[in-house]
Amino acid sequence: MALRPQALVAALLVALAACAVPPAPVQRGSALAAPAVRHRAAAGPSVRRVAVLVMENREYGQVIGNPAAPFVNRLAGRSALATRSFAASHPSLPNYLALLGGSTFGISSDCTSCYVHAANLVDQLERHGISWRAYMQGLPSVCDPIALSGRYAKKHDPFLYFDSIRNVPSRCANVVSFRRLHIDVSNGTLPSFVWITPDLCNDGHDCTTSVADRFLHGLVPSLLSALGPSGVLFLTWDEGGTDAGCCRLAHGGHVVTIAAGPGARRGYRSAARFDTYSILRTIEDLFGLRALHHAGCACTRSMTSLLR
Repeated sequence: MALRPQALVAALLVALAACAVPPAPVQRGSALAAPAVRHRAAAGPSVRRVAVLVMENREYGQVIGNPAAPFVNRLAGRSALATRSFAASHPSLPNYLALLGGSTFGISSDCTSCYVHAANLVDQLERHGISWRAYMQGLPSVCDPIALSGRYAKKHDPFLYFDSIRNVPSRCANVVSFRRLHIDVSNGTLPSFVWITPDLCNDGHDCTTSVADRFLHGLVPSLLSALGPSGVLFLTWDEGGTDAGCCRLAHGGHVVTIAAGPGARRGYRSAARFDTYSILRTIEDLFGLRALHHAGCACTRSMTSLLR
C-alpha cells in the first residue's frame, strides 16, 4: 500500500536521523593529542585551587619520622599522607615531565637542550580557560631558557621543555620567579593551578633536610591560606634514592606525597599504591579534564580519596 505524502516525509526524517553521525571533537592548541587518553574524568571533590610543590631526592624514611624535618612531619600528621607513593623514574627531569605531561617521553637524563612535542597539562588548562602559573625560585627572568643560574636549574622546570609552552609567548609568560609568588600570595591573586619549584638548596637537592624543612615552614602556611577555603596542596618529592616502585610504571623510589590544605582530609593515612602519574591524574580529575598519557592507564590510581 502506498504511503500518504505526510507519512512518507516522516519516514524519511526518521531514516536520516538514524544515519546522522555527530562530528568528532576537535583538539585545539599547538600540542599533539595525547595517545593514551583512557577516560573522561568523573566529577571529583569540590576543590577550586590546586598547587603542586616539588622537593628533591629523599626516600620516604628520610623524611617521615626524621627529627630534622619537624614541619613536614607535623604537616603530614594533620593532613592526608600517602604512605606508599613512588616516583616514576631517575633522574630528576623525567619525573618532572611525568608530573606535567603524564610520560617521561623517552627522556632518561637531565638534558637541557631536549624538548617535547606532546600534550601536557597546560594545554588542557588553556583549552578550558583555567588559569595557571609556574613559580621557579631563582629563575633570572620570565620564561628564561637558561640551563643553570645560581641555584636555579632548568631540569627542575618542566614547563620550558614542552614546545607548546616555551614557543608560545602568552603561555611562557606564566613561568615566573618567586617574586611573583610572594605578590600573588600576599594579594590573594593565585591562579587556579599553581606549580612551585624551589631552588637547588631549598628543595633539598644541594642542602640538608633541615634546610629544606625550614624553607617549607616559611612558605607553606601562607600558601595554604592563599589557596582559599577549598584549595589543596600536593607536596611531593621528585625521586628517592632507590629503584623501589609500583603500579607497573614507576621505579624511582618510595617518596613522600602529602595532600594538605582545606581541600584535603585531616589526619588521614592511605596505604594505597600511588605513583607520579597519580598526582597528574588527580589534578585532571579535579578540573574535569581527560587523563593524559600514563595518567590514563588503568594501572594509575587517582588520589581523590585523600581529599574531602
